[in-house]
Amino acid sequence: VGGDGWAYDIGYGGVDHVLASGRDVKLLVLDTAVYSTTGGQKSKAPPLGAVAKFAAGGKPTYKTDLAMMAMAYEDVYVAQVAFGAKDVQTVRAFLEAESYPGPSLLICYSPCIAHGVDLSNNLRQQDMAVNSGHWPLFRYDPRKAAAGENPLHMDSKAPSIPYRDYLASETRFSVLNRTHPEAAERFLRLAQKHVETRFSLYEQLAHLAVQKAPEKSS
Repeated sequence: VGGDGWAYDIGYGGVDHVLASGRDVKLLVLDTAVYSTTGGQKSKAPPLGAVAKFAAGGKPTYKTDLAMMAMAYEDVYVAQVAFGAKDVQTVRAFLEAESYPGPSLLICYSPCIAHGVDLSNNLRQQDMAVNSGHWPLFRYDPRKAAAGENPLHMDSKAPSIPYRDYLASETRFSVLNRTHPEAAERFLRLAQKHVETRFSLYEQLAHLAVQKAPEKSS
């Protein structure tokens, strides 16, 4: 169990080693999208335009897609969840990951005080993150590929609210409108396009026809 600073940055080499090992190990990433223990420091996890320590003008690059990197191994169970948006999907992902006889990676949306929100609105923020396309929900189960089914299943629908609404609800984004308004608007346009393109990619992957995987020789 670890945060995004561990999984995306300082411990990524270990995470990758475990995912490549084929061992029955479960990894739980509590993704706050910022180095929380250092007071909100930039890592590879913050989304485009987020303000953090060492990113006062907004993070100029996109959030690393850890799930997509893990799915590339093809024999790793991967799920992205947000219990405040869809608790049943979260429980289902935990049960599937536990039963999978190999490496499993669960990436959990984790609201943090560094986001600049009242954490009593935790569930609302998770719901907005999913509905805006910032945090798509999905499960990738390699066992389905072995049966000739697509291993990727989308658990959230296409973005239904403007990404702008989600950004406006968190200080880590909205503060940029006051300090660097032109950059904020540029990041917003890029981010809106990015969430739409990324969701479209995941949805296309989830609908690809899959041939039954050949049985491994003993």
